[in-house]
Amino acid sequence: MAYESLAEWFEYLNDDCDYPKWSQYFIEGLARLGAGKKGLELGCGSGAFSRALARAGYAVSGADNCLQMLTKAERLAREEGLRIPFFLADAATLSAPDRYDFILAPNDVYNYIPQERLSAAFRHAAKCLERGGWFWFDVSTPHKLRGKVGNTVSCDDRDEVTYLSFAHLFKDRVELEVTLFVRRGDGLYERLEEKHTQYIHEEGEIVSALRAAGFEIRKVEGHLGEDPKTSDRWNFICRKE
Repeated sequence: MAYESLAEWFEYLNDDCDYPKWSQYFIEGLARLGAGKKGLELGCGSGAFSRALARAGYAVSGADNCLQMLTKAERLAREEGLRIPFFLADAATLSAPDRYDFILAPNDVYNYIPQERLSAAFRHAAKCLERGGWFWFDVSTPHKLRGKVGNTVSCDDRDEVTYLSFAHLFKDRVELEVTLFVRRGDGLYERLEEKHTQYIHEEGEIVSALRAAGFEIRKVEGHLGEDPKTSDRWNFICRKE
């Protein structure tokens, strides 16, 4: 499964994405919406946004479909003295133990769901929200996946771990072959491999699927509030009707 090997290294390898600034963008945005305090981070990974929301006073839970990610998330939250409930769940078939004032699904969660399952996935999210609740998620844009990710090679070489990604572009998706070389205690390196598939979602298809699931789209903006026409990421900020 994607992220089983990456779980231990995900936040470390993504230290250039500025999690504090990205988290503050969500915190300030939720406050402007008056979204309430009870929320779910869907596709929480190792819990960077969940921890930031909890520190800001939100009663947040985290859900992910990767057990290794949840294990890492629980450990990091515990180390900070934060009490965050984490549970195993898939965004495509989401079922939660509670209903929430808002669901936040950042960093490409829905790019991992095929086009034909997107509408059903949104309906599952809607069932987990209170009436009038907020649904905020982002996706990598078609321009980014086709023009900047597809058919490229990415590398990050550090003392403890080396990351390699080979991305193959298809009409409706990008398939990534990820290899990690992780330094062991004896100084040797262990090779780990996993595969990722990110589906390319057109804006019109997302809008239609959201409306079919009972969401009113309040705003579409780029990463950190950028112009969506030029950004590599779209944020859909929606309300359950």
